[in-house]
Amino acid sequence: MDIRYERLNRDNFHEHSLDDFIRHQEIHEIWCNVEGQWKLAPNEFTENWSLEKCREVAADVAAHMETDQSAFGAFLGERVVGFITVCHQIFGKTARYAQIDCFQVSEPFRGQGIGKRLFSLAVEELKKIGGEKLYISAHPSRESQAAYRALGCVLAKEINEKLAAEEPFDVQMEYSI
Repeated sequence: MDIRYERLNRDNFHEHSLDDFIRHQEIHEIWCNVEGQWKLAPNEFTENWSLEKCREVAADVAAHMETDQSAFGAFLGERVVGFITVCHQIFGKTARYAQIDCFQVSEPFRGQGIGKRLFSLAVEELKKIGGEKLYISAHPSRESQAAYRALGCVLAKEINEKLAAEEPFDVQMEYSI
């Protein structure tokens, strides 16, 4: 399989670029903070993006990718099979954080190193924009957490309260360069 990686721009990404993207995940357990301790808890649900949701996400990425975010895509032919976005706004009191706003790999392409390669592009971008750490408001599922930890992410030392409030069940994580 010949996957190519490119910075997303108006020539290679638009509101229909995710029409074939499969954002599907069966969740059985999530990580929860219970009285200061992180524990796995049973929680059965399915994440499944509709075509409308794919187009909404694509439109949002397209609106920001050449202004206040950098975006990278993994392509199989013309099909986007993974993407990641890094916000340019640096924040934090103890470190210079930049947020990964969206990071997805289409279900049939997971486990093939695509996420790892996209993440490395985000790390290189972080260096270019003058950040020290990537900040991720990460999905709490067992699988998502395992993927982030395999990339070297840890629990965030400094919590961005605004981001944590927007997704109260997410796990706030960071990656240091």
